[in-house]
Amino acid sequence: MNFSPNFRGSRHRSIGRSDLPILFRPANPSTFVAFSLTLLFFQNQAIGAEKPAAIRTLEERGLTMIQEFDAGTGAAVRAFAGVTGDRPITVYVTADGNAIIGTRLNSAGEALDDKILESLAAKPLASKTWAQLASATWVLDGDASAPRIVYTFTDPNCPYCNRFWQAARPWIDSGKVQIRHLLVGIIKADSPAKAAAILGASDRSAALRENEVKSSHGGIAPADMISPTVQQVLDANQMLMISLGFRGTPGIVVLDANGALRKYNGMPRAQALAEALGPL
Repeated sequence: MNFSPNFRGSRHRSIGRSDLPILFRPANPSTFVAFSLTLLFFQNQAIGAEKPAAIRTLEERGLTMIQEFDAGTGAAVRAFAGVTGDRPITVYVTADGNAIIGTRLNSAGEALDDKILESLAAKPLASKTWAQLASATWVLDGDASAPRIVYTFTDPNCPYCNRFWQAARPWIDSGKVQIRHLLVGIIKADSPAKAAAILGASDRSAALRENEVKSSHGGIAPADMISPTVQQVLDANQMLMISLGFRGTPGIVVLDANGALRKYNGMPRAQALAEALGPL
């Protein structure tokens, strides 16, 4: 996605009236570099149109605009909820036709529209992503009836994936958590063949366990060949992994108690691990 913003300087940085879009933080610089600037402005060529030109420009450049929402009595902006990649964002169109992307704060420094954004964009996006994960090809670790579901992108040669597998044993053994491994082959030359060995096994869960138990000795033996079907699975899993903002493994995805998506890049630390896997 290529944005060429008409960027204005720092005069919008001070905190003023609570109904003005005066201070913003970027949506997610790590996954959407174009939003790493605090403020982005796009000139609106048709002020007063039903859909502002700035919004149409953003849509042409890859954003998905979900819905306009009420910015509040006396607000000097029109407010829109949207999605870029897998991140919900708010876009505010000012009276002069420019668009500001970020978080609107009141005079106390409190976010004004987070709950609205969660309702309009974050939860629907989480549901869509969860459905994509569920319909992908994954390998079960644990009891299929376990109430808490955790998805993770796993490379058979990934040492941190193995650490996560080992750390999760108490949760798996308790029967409270099932972990669904979406296999990818990205770390070493034989990673795809090892993933193929797991996916091609008559008991995929047992093959996954074999790979993790034998990790210090090289893991499971690579498959002699990778079928087109298995290659399609590996490609699809890798594309899904990238679309969710992961650039390495493990990439862990869960739903929290509020139905919001939570993602963990790499092996979680103790507190994050407990958050991801839930109470024992």
